[in-house]
Amino acid sequence: MSTRCARQLHQNGYALLRQAIPAAWLTELRNTFDTGVRPSSEWPVPRGIDWHHSLLDTDPTVQAVCRLPQLLAVVGELIGERFFLSQVEGREPLAGGGHQQLHRDLSAQRPGDTVNALVYLDEYGPENGATRIVSGSHRPASGEPPFDFTDESQSEQLTGNAGDILIFDADLIHAGSLNTTGARRRTLLITWFSESLYATHLETVSLRNIRMDTTERFDPTDFVLDLLN
Repeated sequence: MSTRCARQLHQNGYALLRQAIPAAWLTELRNTFDTGVRPSSEWPVPRGIDWHHSLLDTDPTVQAVCRLPQLLAVVGELIGERFFLSQVEGREPLAGGGHQQLHRDLSAQRPGDTVNALVYLDEYGPENGATRIVSGSHRPASGEPPFDFTDESQSEQLTGNAGDILIFDADLIHAGSLNTTGARRRTLLITWFSESLYATHLETVSLRNIRMDTTERFDPTDFVLDLLN
């Protein structure tokens, strides 16, 4: 494992893997997303009306994406202990929707026990509501004043292509943006937890409409982290 890669990852709180999804998978993933879109009324907890939400967690190709070695290497480095795949669903901001205030998703019991990823199935940028992040914001320095979530001066809006994957510590400040053009921006939102959170995970499985098997465990030592290639 590259010490330089690990240091950079922990300093930034995120990694953006360019073109990590095999190109041959993208058409199938988009079709799976579109087929799985469900209205808010069909989810156990109502969803935002300015988003498409897709139920797709049992699809084999989606599950293969969640197990890409480079992706799991970054997740394992961030969590730092055995972990499991908790959830994957599809999200897409609709025209005129998708704006979020900067926020943290928050770790559950200790810093670093929760990691998220956004898998981009379409090109993304300012015009179709690409994600905003504040690099390094996941571990505030001792004595640092509370972050003003209305202050956008430190945020960076990402731009990239279908097949990219953004992986980030749940405490990293981030947000979705307004889809001003209505251009498609389908993503897979994936969450992993430290193994110690499994009992808590099971308590909310039905509320999150999780159908997939979540008993598989991953060990960080099984993967090699190399963000420089």
